Formats: sequence, structure tokens, C-alpha cells
Amino acid sequence: MDKYIFTSESVSDGHPDKVADQISDALVDAGLELGDRTTRVAIETLVATNHVTLAGEVNNFNVVDVNQIVRDTVKKIGYEQEGFHWNTLEIDNHIHSQSADIALGTDDFGAGDQGIMFGYANRDNEAYLPAPIYYSHQILKQLKQARQNNDILLPDAKSQVSVEYRGDQIQRIDQVVISTQHTEGDCDQARKETKLIAQSVLGHLVDDDTVWHLNPTGNFVVGGPDGDSGLTGRKIIVDTYGGWAPHGGGAFSGKDPTKVDRSAAYMARWLAKNVVASEMADWCQIQLSYAIGVKEPTSIYVESNGHNRSIEKFIRSNVDLTPLGIIDRFDLFKYTNYSENCVYGHFGNKNVPWEKIGWE
Repeated sequence: MDKYIFTSESVSDGHPDKVADQISDALVDAGLELGDRTTRVAIETLVATNHVTLAGEVNNFNVVDVNQIVRDTVKKIGYEQEGFHWNTLEIDNHIHSQSADIALGTDDFGAGDQGIMFGYANRDNEAYLPAPIYYSHQILKQLKQARQNNDILLPDAKSQVSVEYRGDQIQRIDQVVISTQHTEGDCDQARKETKLIAQSVLGHLVDDDTVWHLNPTGNFVVGGPDGDSGLTGRKIIVDTYGGWAPHGGGAFSGKDPTKVDRSAAYMARWLAKNVVASEMADWCQIQLSYAIGVKEPTSIYVESNGHNRSIEKFIRSNVDLTPLGIIDRFDLFKYTNYSENCVYGHFGNKNVPWEKIGWE
């Protein structure tokens, strides 16, 4: 298309769904810190008014104080509100042992489930991410920094950026939507501060015709899990490419690295990013697929503006795509910072193994 507008959204670390993701991943981190490669974790979290419910399956998960991990995670996010407070919330723990049938497939590092995973990268910015999701994340990252020294802004927030393109070239920002939780009576001040933050992020791409929607419904005082329930894995498009590229459907958070929903999606992103970084193509999309208990992927698909067959052949010849190969390449059982890096997308400007450039 010659001219078009594409939109993506992001959510803050205080958004209810992201609160749930961070709790689930904090438990993954705690399990992996034990240093046992037989540890298996698949935990989902539900958050609501002053309540956290945990459910899922684990194996060799000898974490002593699950409740304290939950409270510490909520405290770090910044929730000390009447409707959701780290110290007073109730916790229901329904975590149980992993199914022996599933363990048969993963004990030997076969894929933890069947499924499809996608990776994508382009040249829109230094993060090799599509511009709409990149800018949506950046606005909320800056908003979090502002919140740390601000008594008005509260943890729950969302952003949405509509980018106008001509061909594959970014032209301008067409519309911006930001909703941020704030203290009572401070909606107008919150609007002013969020607009300044967004303008600093978007820079020259903002023009006189850019349309702003800042807390469009007005007051946003009751937020977080008190305003709306949250659930692990409900923001998978925010986690990846903002809808610009496909998503296989499996969530990442709460899962140990044997789950290819997570680890193979990280590999697909690493492959696509390195294809673009090594100038094999200007953009690249990769699909991997797996069968439960089977080590090798059932398919590899490459789409780009480069030589797709050559790229696929290079990947097959040079990269181990088995679950164990992925785990070892990125050292995923020793990496125990999943909770911090499950916000503002799992990809982009992050100091994580699957974002590193270089085929070695």
C-alpha cells in the first residue's frame, strides 16, 4: 500500500494483566534459581480486588515461600492502595504437581507441547521492532520513570500509537492514546504530564494534525486489579509485535524454558533479528512449529524481502532448534530475570540473551 496507518498498544507494569504476568514469572525465577534443570513450571495468576489466585503445574519446584514472592512482586510494582495492597491482599494457592504424561515428553527435553511460534524484525528503529509497538512501549517506560518521582501518577496505564506510513517509510504519528491512573482530582495534571512524555518520545513525528486522546474518559483513579481483573497471558500481542506480525497463540509468562511457547518464540525472534542485522534482508518473519515430546521442529518457514530459501538453509545448517539447543544457546535455565523483562514487550532494547546480535 502507498499510504496506510498501523496501530499498536502497550500496557504498563501496573496493568492488571501485567501484574499477573510478573507474579507468574517471579515464581519461574524462584524455581530456576534452585539450579535444577529438571525443574518444571507452568503457573498462571489471576488478580482481582485485594486478591491473587495461583494455579498450575510444577515439578521439582522447591520454593519455600510462594506467598512472600507474590507480595514482594506486588510491592515492587507499587501497589499500596486500599483495593490492592501488597501487605493485605489474600492469596489462594492451587499449584500442584505436573502431569506424569507431560513429564514423559519434557524429561528428555522434547518439546513441552505442540504449537507454532513466530519471530519478526525490521529496520524501523535500533530495536528492530515495528514502530507502532516500539513507540507504545517507549512512552510507558518513560511514564514509569516519571512516576517514581511523582505523587500524582499511579501504576496502571496504557498507550496506543497510530503510525502513518508511505510504502515502508514512517511519515508521522497520526493519533496517540494514553490512559494513566492518577490521584483523585489530578486528571488534568496527569494529561499534561503524559502528553509531554509522549512528545519527547515521538519527537519530530508529531505534527499539528496529530490527534491526542489523553485519559479520554476523564477520571482514572480506581485502577489496577481493583478496577479490572488481570490474568497471565492475556497481553500476548503487547508481548510481541503489536499485531504487525503473527503470534502463534501461546503465552510466555509463567513457563519454564522447556515450554516452546516461550523458548522457541525467543529463538524465532533471535533468528529474525540476526537475519536483518546481518543484512540478509530488511525485514524477516520466521515461523517454527513443534510436536510434544519431539526434539526437532516439525517445520521452519521464512518470509522476508531477501532470499528466503538461502536464509532457511543457513538456519538449518547453523542453528540447533531443539528445545535443549535453544536452552543452551541462551542459557535459559540460568537466566532468572524473567519477571523484570516480561513488561514493555519481551523483545527490543533489552539486555536479554535472545536479543543479542551475532550468530555465535
